[in-house]
Amino acid sequence: MNDRLFYFVGGPGGQWSVRQQSTLSGEAFEPVTHVSVLSAQQAPEDATWVLRGVTSNERYVERSEKEQLAAAQEGLGRPGATFAALIPIRKNAAWWALMQDERRSVFEAQSRHIAIGMKYLPAIARKLHHCRDLPESGPFDFLTWFEYAPEHESHFNAMLAELRVSPEWRYVDREVDIRLQRA
Repeated sequence: MNDRLFYFVGGPGGQWSVRQQSTLSGEAFEPVTHVSVLSAQQAPEDATWVLRGVTSNERYVERSEKEQLAAAQEGLGRPGATFAALIPIRKNAAWWALMQDERRSVFEAQSRHIAIGMKYLPAIARKLHHCRDLPESGPFDFLTWFEYAPEHESHFNAMLAELRVSPEWRYVDREVDIRLQRA
């Protein structure tokens, strides 16, 4: 069993009720009423869609940044974090044509992605899942999962607003924002 592989399953039932689903860029995504997050299990037969991603090594984070993030971030599954967001993202060919150090420069030096996220810790917990690491390509490159308490939703929205106006987002050609509440 692969403990790094996760399935995000959209359909008529599941752990999380969909409060809102918006396609921000690119092709629209079929709406669902619920989402389940499953670890290395087969998707239910009544699934409308299934997204797969794996947790992986940190690609654009330096050791000192990783240590700061680990010290400030709380884990997923906190009792009070009854709101969540699944944000699948695909970046364009120009992003993937950049070398690793060039992507790092856009990610942090120009966009301050880590610095923006740090401002909202520990209220918002996050886990990134990579789709490009899987043998079969899917419709997205990254599946980002966030959890937070309802009273922190304005902070979550502010964080997303900052990220979405950064230079990094010029490379995003498909993004869906699915807001959830624990069912």
